[in-house]
Amino acid sequence: MSEQTIIDEIKTEENLVYKKPEALKDTPFHYCPGCAHGVVHRLIAEVIDEMGIQSETIGVAPVGCSVFAYNYIDVDMTEAAHGRASAVATGIKRVLPDRLVFSYQGDGDLAAIGTGETIHTCNRGENVLIIFINNGIYGMTGGQMAPTTLENMKSTTTPFGRDVSVMGYPLKITELVAALPGTQYVTRQAVYKPGLVRKTKKAIRKSFELQKENKNGTCFIEVVANCPSNWKMTPVESNKWLEENMLPFYQLGDIKTPNGRK
Repeated sequence: MSEQTIIDEIKTEENLVYKKPEALKDTPFHYCPGCAHGVVHRLIAEVIDEMGIQSETIGVAPVGCSVFAYNYIDVDMTEAAHGRASAVATGIKRVLPDRLVFSYQGDGDLAAIGTGETIHTCNRGENVLIIFINNGIYGMTGGQMAPTTLENMKSTTTPFGRDVSVMGYPLKITELVAALPGTQYVTRQAVYKPGLVRKTKKAIRKSFELQKENKNGTCFIEVVANCPSNWKMTPVESNKWLEENMLPFYQLGDIKTPNGRK
């Protein structure tokens, strides 16, 4: 029996451990080691494949590390100005209501320069999905303090730690949008452990399903993430720091569900 025959016999569906989703482009990975973006990209692509919605889906990515989503996810993508992704997503959804529209944004983008767009998109109940990656810092532009930076957390603009008496408190944007009548599903998840990856994927699928059912209201998924490069840590150290410091403040779980459905 030839080596190729043996390989072909092993490569059966029942033995399949890993397969690249069709909706994930064959692009060399460029994110920093340990970055959560690649995991979330894959989850979005897996859900798109499993739901068979690749031709129906449109993504919007603004400025920041999240802008590279269009290099990885093989659906129609539009780039938005910094902070304006939810506004652009609104326009696309209103012109093409049969499409499944999502924005993919970081905390500096969504919760700082884009606060107004985020709040009003959610308050109007636009039938879109907002995916919010929160690593508590500006990633691409040099590690500055973001609205979500924790109290006493160091950054390039808070080298001695965030002083809330001067810089204010960290913003829990997810709890804020959950209080708005226009949101229907609001959840906070993470992807640094396998079990949490599965929960995040479930949330992404649930959000697309709600949008596909034309349920009124915005879906909002926060993913608490790490940024090893700007936190000045190894990937392992950053995961430990996230668990010990980020999660006590940004607690995981569903915050708002449609009609109490979980």
